[in-house]
Amino acid sequence: MKTFLIPTDFSTPSKNASRYAIHFAKRMNAKIILCNAMDIPAHATLPHEFAWPLEGHYSVYKQTQEELTLMERELIREFSEKDSDTSMVPEISRCCDSGSVTEVVGKTLEQDKAELVIVGLSGADSISKFVLGSNSRKLIDSVKVPILLVPPAFSFAPIKKIAFATDLSMSDIDVIYSIVSLARYFNAEILISHVSPDGTEKDCKEQEVAEFLNEVTCKVNYPKIYYRDLRNKKVVGGLGWLTENGMIDMLVMVHRRNHFHDKLISGSYTQKLAKHITIPLLVMPHEYYPVF
Repeated sequence: MKTFLIPTDFSTPSKNASRYAIHFAKRMNAKIILCNAMDIPAHATLPHEFAWPLEGHYSVYKQTQEELTLMERELIREFSEKDSDTSMVPEISRCCDSGSVTEVVGKTLEQDKAELVIVGLSGADSISKFVLGSNSRKLIDSVKVPILLVPPAFSFAPIKKIAFATDLSMSDIDVIYSIVSLARYFNAEILISHVSPDGTEKDCKEQEVAEFLNEVTCKVNYPKIYYRDLRNKKVVGGLGWLTENGMIDMLVMVHRRNHFHDKLISGSYTQKLAKHITIPLLVMPHEYYPVF
């Protein structure tokens, strides 16, 4: 059975991502783990080298476990109200540990062999602590599985169309394999999209697109794959237009260091995209494209 990891800080955005996750997991026959990184240092010391009091650590741990239990019960109740087939509630487990978000998430992924991390975007100009600032970069750089970012107040709906932003490199064929394995659960269409800057040499670009799509046709066995070329001076602008006007339910990108997509994953570019994106964003780690 597949396992999805849901980091939570009990904020409204992270709870919303958990609601999305439980319905998403049901469709994919997966179980979920609710995970919290406790805000106390595991090995830090206080002034005069006194160790962190064990009773304080236990108190925070107990309180966190209680909050995770309440969150689990709330998710099951809400799921049952919306889905008449309550026998299909995904299996839910809980974990909490002290340490940074990246440490706790990394440790849990290794222990439980989770295939996906699902976290919540927190608003128009910020992202929850799991993907904000240095944590965002560390998490995306260090986690070896895909990360699904869920916009605030976004409610789960059956996925009918998935868009994949590609630079037309042949290595993206493996990414499309992975997306197909996800799309099959929903019988969804896959829209391959490439943002071409205005002024790109037309004949050269058409040949590159034709070669790429020929590889897709020869190597990927899925009938619902389409292509769309987007003309825009900036990649983020083209993808923003696609998410708003393309009638898609999920956008997929690959995180590659020192790559044009890398700008979208870091710093102000992420925040700019987060201001406009109203659909889940699936970030694939470079060189790991799982079969869902």
